[in-house]
Amino acid sequence: MSWWSELGRKLRGEPEAPVLPELPPPPTGEEILGSVEAVRTRIAGRVPPSIAARVDRIAQIVGVMVPRLDRPSLGSQQAHTVVATATSYLPEAVDAYLRLPRDFADRRVVANGKTSLMLLVDQLDLLSATLMKISDAVSRQDANALIAHGAFLEEKFKGSSLNTPSTEA
Repeated sequence: MSWWSELGRKLRGEPEAPVLPELPPPPTGEEILGSVEAVRTRIAGRVPPSIAARVDRIAQIVGVMVPRLDRPSLGSQQAHTVVATATSYLPEAVDAYLRLPRDFADRRVVANGKTSLMLLVDQLDLLSATLMKISDAVSRQDANALIAHGAFLEEKFKGSSLNTPSTEA
């Protein structure tokens, strides 16, 4: 806004226009995958195989889902869950575990009769199961679209002369 317009606004007694913070752009597919890969790098040689396997499984699912994030069959809440899992939920859970001394994390009961290791396993299993449900739902929608398209083609070309072989000899 020019200084002249600003002066006019003040003289008219109009309130100052609120300054809205600029939101950062959503993460790119490369950034999402990079976040998961960074977790994999941080845990290398520092966690039990059961944790590494679960993180690898989550990484696989995220890898499959990232190219599908802009599809209409993936709802905004589902897309947000995939992105948040890769960039926030997974790194935060693993980093909290890594900050603990190994002996304490793996042997000391901290909540509900579980060690920090057991709690992390539960959290990783929940993330994995949630991502699998989202992936399955999107795949089911894509499969249904394929079935519907096949039915459309069948109906369209059912009586077509293109399908009937010629009996002329």
